[in-house]
Amino acid sequence: MIDLTADRQAQLAYSYERFAQAKVFVFRKWCEQAAERGALVPADLSGSCKYGSLFMSQIFGGIICGHYQHQYNIIGGRIVDLSHDALDVGGLRNPYLHEPEFFAIPEKQLSLNACLPRVELWVIQFLEEVKGQ
Repeated sequence: MIDLTADRQAQLAYSYERFAQAKVFVFRKWCEQAAERGALVPADLSGSCKYGSLFMSQIFGGIICGHYQHQYNIIGGRIVDLSHDALDVGGLRNPYLHEPEFFAIPEKQLSLNACLPRVELWVIQFLEEVKGQ
């Protein structure tokens, strides 16, 4: 099983502009995923933190951090969270608590790894979009 919380090399340099592009892209994909499941179109990135943090780590490098309620990225020594303004994150008392032992739980590792095929496709599509600009 791949250690998805290890420090990764960036495919693109992180910037606020790239963050904004990534956020729009992941929200679009999150809406598409909801439609595939027959769910209502989401209002924000609530519930997407596994996908968002995996995506960000593959694009911009860094590490995945978090706890049982939320996960986010540390890139270049700073907290980076695609869903920072989502309703579910706003309702957390301490969204940026980091419990590394949580990521060692086999079920958590399986859950993250199960998201990878979709995230890897998103990464390819995002890089194509960015290169096409």
